[in-house]
Amino acid sequence: TPPRTMGGMNVADTKRRVNDEIDRLVPRLLEVSHSIHAHPELCFDEHHAHEVLTGVLEDEGLAVERGAYGLDTAFSARVGDRGPVIAVCSEYDALPGIGPACGHNILAAAGLGAGLAAALVAEELGGTVAILGTPAEEGGGGTEFMTREGAIADVDAAMMVHPADPDLRTMQPIAIHTMNVEYTGEAAHAAAAPQKGRNALDAAVLGYANVAALRQHIRPDERIHGIFTSAGEKPNIVPDHTSAEWYVRSPTLGSLEPLKQRVVACLEAGAHATGCTMSHHWNDPPYADMVDNGPLLDLYVANAAELGRHTVEPDEHAVVVGSTDMGNVSYAVPSIHPMIKVAPEGVAIHSPDFAYHARSDDGDRSVVDGARAMAATIVDCWTDAEAMTAIRGAFDPT
Repeated sequence: TPPRTMGGMNVADTKRRVNDEIDRLVPRLLEVSHSIHAHPELCFDEHHAHEVLTGVLEDEGLAVERGAYGLDTAFSARVGDRGPVIAVCSEYDALPGIGPACGHNILAAAGLGAGLAAALVAEELGGTVAILGTPAEEGGGGTEFMTREGAIADVDAAMMVHPADPDLRTMQPIAIHTMNVEYTGEAAHAAAAPQKGRNALDAAVLGYANVAALRQHIRPDERIHGIFTSAGEKPNIVPDHTSAEWYVRSPTLGSLEPLKQRVVACLEAGAHATGCTMSHHWNDPPYADMVDNGPLLDLYVANAAELGRHTVEPDEHAVVVGSTDMGNVSYAVPSIHPMIKVAPEGVAIHSPDFAYHARSDDGDRSVVDGARAMAATIVDCWTDAEAMTAIRGAFDPT
């Protein structure tokens, strides 16, 4: 097969130049990954990560918009002013209690490397790369808020790679909406006059039990989980106020809506049974399911294979179930969210063990390989008009 060319340019040679650029950047990329790992920050509070990432971009000569799209810890940098606009998204928030247990330090550094390497050839290939810093994935929905402010308004395709224990074409992403619930009752002395009380904790407990019963009769790919965030002050005072936080998940935004209504009915029943009142608030934004773009994903998988990473379809033995605001992006533009192996199989994300592996030698390799695979995929988007036509043609979030 003759080498693919564009305007007399050998595409394989261009990819080698991009790889050479990533070789040059490796010390900085690993420094970034390790620094973010050592300074875990919760959603919308990622000031250290924001400073580290934007500092590298500026050191490399890129103009960076800090605090982009109305979010203090978001950023944006672009190179190129024509052709297909390819966005590389970087997440960098951590989890309460277990820190970098989702490996976002790897995701951020790999996105940074891919963006910088693609920037090297953007002008000559007639493309545009947008490097987007997307905060607060772990429940804050930063990417969705950026999207509403126009962050991807002219983007033709978007991508990121997410750490996991296998190399997977996709995760099993499901839609999610989170809710805060409050019960109000009437305080009373629990020994002297319990008959005067209306127990808001009983309301919350009965609501929780109702949801537990509901779980027997929902789809096997749906999830409901909740915690009590306040449950009274002292045992001898009938609690007059309690609160809870609930997550409701379903395969798609469409199937999520009826499940949400069933959950609210369960929780309200607890209030009715105890003579209390309940209020609830669905938090903005909901997260959509992820609609991975097949042709774009094929390009990534082929480039990952060149690095010795054999990306497989998820199955019952290798699967990552979860929710991400990258799903919202996938409803707006062709997008991919492949998983890159960081830890031994069976080490689940959102665990202390996974946090350890996110700073390991395997974690470092995934930074470099993720950057290489994405950068090569961006080059393909800019040099293969048929591929971009297929990517656009396959975009159908409905």
